[in-house]
Amino acid sequence: MKQLLNGVDTFVVCEGQGNDIICLLGWGQDSRMFLPTLKHLSNRFKVSILDLPGFGESGLMSRSWSVDDYVNWLRAYIEQENINQPIFIAHSFGARVAIKYAAQYPVLKMVLTGAAGLKPKRGLSYYSRVYSYKVAKQIFKLPFMNGYKEQALKHFGSSDYKALEGVLRESFVKIVNEDLRKYLPQISASTLLIWGENDDATPLWMGQVMEKEMKDAGLVVFQNDGHYAYWNQIDRFHKIVDQFLKEDAHG
Repeated sequence: MKQLLNGVDTFVVCEGQGNDIICLLGWGQDSRMFLPTLKHLSNRFKVSILDLPGFGESGLMSRSWSVDDYVNWLRAYIEQENINQPIFIAHSFGARVAIKYAAQYPVLKMVLTGAAGLKPKRGLSYYSRVYSYKVAKQIFKLPFMNGYKEQALKHFGSSDYKALEGVLRESFVKIVNEDLRKYLPQISASTLLIWGENDDATPLWMGQVMEKEMKDAGLVVFQNDGHYAYWNQIDRFHKIVDQFLKEDAHG
């Protein structure tokens, strides 16, 4: 179904009953990335997945957005649905939104995997290249994306973010230039961090910093895996999440 959230026609998948879980996607992804997690958890929780503006089946925003704009968009959904304290399961860019939301509003718990939000040790050009090319190549390795691969990857070239256009490109620049580190100590929600040991989009040191600077966080590392460790080891991911959310499950 679609809901109008802060002026954007937003595609939402929602199933189940119980405490609310909201799945927040990485940049350029769509709801299919978290459908296995929705199916796994919806017998104990009410699980929602929101396609980000400009991606999946959601419409495009009319101007460039900052992380704050995405937080306000998420807040609009939470208020529309009368959600009290959501649980976030977020990957990559989605974790940026979760982190900044949780620093301002009540959140029950968070599961952040391959979380973005910290300024890289390398320059912005490297970070942009990782997101616009390497990450895209990994996305299109996923079985359901094969049909889109050739068409999409032809847009990627030597320019760091050539594939992004208009408001998405402008948004991307705003987003990657904001360091969320100062917000980490403000988060009181119990947080589970799940990371791929060889993540080259959001390196493991970022997870280690988040674990250290959040009030209540624990880090689980998937050996010999990368930015999509949660997807590549989905059964293991679900078992760990089940244990973390055991006390919050319905029925």
